Amino acid sequence: MSGRIPLRKRLLVRLLIASGLIAVCSVAATAWLAVETTTRALREEQGQVLADDMDVLSRLSGYAAAHPDWTGVEKTVRELSAKTGRRIALTTADRTPIADSAPPGTSLPRSAAATVDPLRTDTFSERGAQLGGTDPRVVGPYRLTAGERTKLDALARERQHCFAQFGIDTSLTRTPSGRPVLTQPEGSADLGYVPDACADGRLNTPMPTEEEALIALQKEARGCLTRAGLEPDMPLALGADLTPAGSLQTTAIAPAFVKAGEGKAWRAAQACLDDARRAQLDPYVAPAAELFLGGGGDAPAVRFDMSPANKTKVIGTAGLVLAVTVAVTAVVATRLVRPLRALTEAAQQPPDRHVRVPVTTRDETGILAAAFNELTERRERLEAQRRAMVSDIAHELRSPLTNIRGWLEVTRDGVVDPDPALLASLHDEALVLQRVIDDLRDLADADAGTLRLHPEPVRCDELLDQVAAAHRVAADAAGVSLRTAVDGTPWLNADPVRMRQALGNLVSNALRHTPAGGTVTLAARGDGDSVLLEVADTGSGMAPDDLAHVFDRFWRAEKSRSRRTGGSGLGLPIVRHLVAAHGGTAEVTSEPGTGSVFTLRLPGTAGQDEPPGEPTASVVPGGSDRSDSAPAERGTPSPRRQRGRSGT
Repeated sequence: MSGRIPLRKRLLVRLLIASGLIAVCSVAATAWLAVETTTRALREEQGQVLADDMDVLSRLSGYAAAHPDWTGVEKTVRELSAKTGRRIALTTADRTPIADSAPPGTSLPRSAAATVDPLRTDTFSERGAQLGGTDPRVVGPYRLTAGERTKLDALARERQHCFAQFGIDTSLTRTPSGRPVLTQPEGSADLGYVPDACADGRLNTPMPTEEEALIALQKEARGCLTRAGLEPDMPLALGADLTPAGSLQTTAIAPAFVKAGEGKAWRAAQACLDDARRAQLDPYVAPAAELFLGGGGDAPAVRFDMSPANKTKVIGTAGLVLAVTVAVTAVVATRLVRPLRALTEAAQQPPDRHVRVPVTTRDETGILAAAFNELTERRERLEAQRRAMVSDIAHELRSPLTNIRGWLEVTRDGVVDPDPALLASLHDEALVLQRVIDDLRDLADADAGTLRLHPEPVRCDELLDQVAAAHRVAADAAGVSLRTAVDGTPWLNADPVRMRQALGNLVSNALRHTPAGGTVTLAARGDGDSVLLEVADTGSGMAPDDLAHVFDRFWRAEKSRSRRTGGSGLGLPIVRHLVAAHGGTAEVTSEPGTGSVFTLRLPGTAGQDEPPGEPTASVVPGGSDRSDSAPAERGTPSPRRQRGRSGT
């Protein structure tokens, strides 16, 4: 069988392929997740490093802006190194050390990370730097005296109070030079609306120190402004710029002297002022220095780069995972396929061998093996029943046929005359054959699901009376009392002919096993939505082991009983099939020496609105209390249907 299965269709190959795909997907997903997680972590680390670098550069630029030289910067360098956990070194342009957090003699990286020059800051990396490229914290000659600060503070509070009267909330911010500036809560120095009462201009007027510095700046820029074709003696004003780093002071040309749209002239004037301001502030700041960070400022950006060794590890790990997955799958698949192969081999054995397979597990395969064994047992039992049934049918048909053949042969040879008694005997034997054939046909229809029913409302008391009347003669001949008992007026929706056939088989069976003087009772009563029809006798009863086989075909409680004394063994199976066709069940209870009770449970139906009365009883002659009338013509079964419908 396995040789005819294509390789790709085999269970073991499918499991191996599935496990391999799962392993590959798992390894790929894990590798992708690891790369993504590592890359994200490295990017976050890189961002943190860049932020730390900017903080270091900002602190050192601020130190240079406030000191004319680098004396004392060693302490600041060591603090920054301890905070960031990195090496920080400052040198001159020719790499002469100024301050270094590393031990003396430690070599410097190949290139500097940045140049610390407060007069020429990197406006793209230095937070708070001005567009002019000068660190706003360089104050120089613009630093206000204590008296000037006090005077300006008073003017600032006065203007703040004025703004408050008009519902404008402001806050006081101080620039590095010491000048106070009023700002809105969001940090902008440009108030959108200034009431006329508050616009006295005193707070924005330069103080003497600032006037002196502005005059010096103007003189410094005069030559450049002249060359640019601008008025060299135009007055200068002070402007304020508030950034997230704080309030910063800057100078600007008075806008009245540069018209709107004269961008080229404004840019030329601003360049002259920037150069002049750097020359003016140069004596107040430390000289430019080179900044070295960590292991080298020229190191490339941190990124995920898998080395050949790591690639080998990943490939080796993936191969190991695949190998383990395939090995485990092969072991599991082998354990799964082995019992399936055993089942296949057992199923391919000849049917008469009834091979069984061992059940070694409790999983789905073990359940399948157990079900296969149960199926084999049922098939063996059915085969035995089939052989017994064929033998019983042959026996049932052989006897009457032998009798008919024998009498016909002796009549043909002239040994016996064909008198009425002989013809009556031959007729009886023909009726026996007809009953067996009818029973077999009914069972065949029931097995094939073609048993026809013609249901109609049936009153149970009338049904029982008709069955009792049909067996009145047989009960009288056997000396058995036949009684009926009905509780209320239950109704059935059933085929009356088939129900009389079923009850008739039970009554015939009861009369056969009840000795003279006994009683057979037909009873009907309601039980919820069901109707119970019972046939009870006071006969010999049955052993408990026999109850499970009562409804089996050709089964007799006493194996020695013949067809004429024990029936054909088909009556009770027919009863079970007829009741099942009506949606009901057939049950039996019995005790040896006490009798048996056959109970038919059928779905009930609504009947006429008659008040329930006391259970009534009637006795058929042969121990009867009253004589039952003959059944109605519509429901009277034919003689063929009423004779011989017995079971065990």
